[in-house]
Amino acid sequence: MVFSSIVFLLYFLPFFLLIYYLCPDKVKNYFLLLASILFYSWGAPRFIFVILGTTFLDFFLVRFMDRSASERKRKTVLVISVCINLGLLFYFKYCNFFIDNFNTALEALGMQPIRLLGVVLPIGISFYTFESLTYVIDVYRRKHKPLSNFMHYQLYIILFPKLIAGPIIRYHEIADQITGRFKTFNYNGALKGFHRFIIGLSKKVIIANSLGAYADLVFQADVHQLSGGVAWLGALCYTMQIYFDFSGYSDMAIGLGQMMGFRFPENFDNPYISKSITEFWRRWHITLGSWMRNYLYIPLGGNRVSTKRRLYFNLWIVFVLSGFWHGASWTFIAWGIFHGTFLVLERTGYGKFLESIGRWPALLLTFIIVNFGWVFFRAETMHDAFEFIRSMFAFGRPETIIPYNLPKLYTFLALAFFFSFFSASTMLEKIQQRVYFTELTAKASVIYTFISLLMLMICIGLITSSSFNPFIYFRF
Repeated sequence: MVFSSIVFLLYFLPFFLLIYYLCPDKVKNYFLLLASILFYSWGAPRFIFVILGTTFLDFFLVRFMDRSASERKRKTVLVISVCINLGLLFYFKYCNFFIDNFNTALEALGMQPIRLLGVVLPIGISFYTFESLTYVIDVYRRKHKPLSNFMHYQLYIILFPKLIAGPIIRYHEIADQITGRFKTFNYNGALKGFHRFIIGLSKKVIIANSLGAYADLVFQADVHQLSGGVAWLGALCYTMQIYFDFSGYSDMAIGLGQMMGFRFPENFDNPYISKSITEFWRRWHITLGSWMRNYLYIPLGGNRVSTKRRLYFNLWIVFVLSGFWHGASWTFIAWGIFHGTFLVLERTGYGKFLESIGRWPALLLTFIIVNFGWVFFRAETMHDAFEFIRSMFAFGRPETIIPYNLPKLYTFLALAFFFSFFSASTMLEKIQQRVYFTELTAKASVIYTFISLLMLMICIGLITSSSFNPFIYFRF
């Protein structure tokens, strides 16, 4: 079940909110956990037991680790828990990737390949694995005490607004909210959460879906026949699709949490106005960047290393692993290498060049670089990625005919660019801050609610009238 589905919008969410608000505070968490289990089971009933089983093991392993006075025992339990979580992630997400590459080597040697396993990827496994690791590692580091209530730990992991695609939330960011949010809950905040949810839904359904349909047609076309103009248009459409798709989902998750009194961390901060790749990664998928920094980059030594070579290696390897986290394919690894390489270049002089050319040229150059990076992210194979990039410069080819309503496409692409670069203007950024974060007057609340209900009806109409409603990060 995804947030932009009719089942969720017209059935699950209304009934959930009605019962949730009617429940006494002491019952709300039990109902929320039950609803979260139902939400996940709807799309992946077999795998709910994988989550419930790992949360059960982690809960008691972490409690045993915390009570142990022996550092050796604590490390042993830490390793066991980490191995369980990473082992499941490896089996479901990466096992066939390594078998496939091993088979390539076997075939090159004239040997019989190994059969691939019939493994189905559980929805959102990367996200809840990271949160499980966060919990056990932070308890080991004594950043917080382990939970004494098993239901609270399950709720932290399975909480449905952020279960499928984040934001990735560290336990200490939400620990006090699991039981303490009822004291600060108010319906004005819940209404603000509804507005935020509709903003995310509109970004996803109106902009991302409209551009994604064209991007799919371009990337599925014969890459050797693509003309330069169509290749660029397809790449730009995908660049906008993935931003409005994923940031829209994050807005919906944050809004849903707010409707229940939770405060989730922000996950996007206008990444396409970045003036460098370093800045881009401070603005794109913020919670993943924070996780990588705290649990990979800093343990590797971070900036506190003896040589620049080691610093560059740390940056590079973190982004290689970040790419691999996104998917078991060489294209994702290449995407991580691509970004890691530019991060290193910005430490070796390219960053000073960006500063010297001024804000807008640096912004444009960074956006173009990011756009090329998304080609690797979207392409099915490395060959397709390189051929697609080659096509982006094949301006002498005959114009490729892609059957699509071009006036509609250009309208939504213009909207996407407008909202992507909206906050590049200080004045317009203030408007954005007011829409997202400022407390509203009674009059403003009525206006925002009316607009939100109107946008909700438009989105429902678009969803019901089209079979195209993918969610890019659903498979991660």
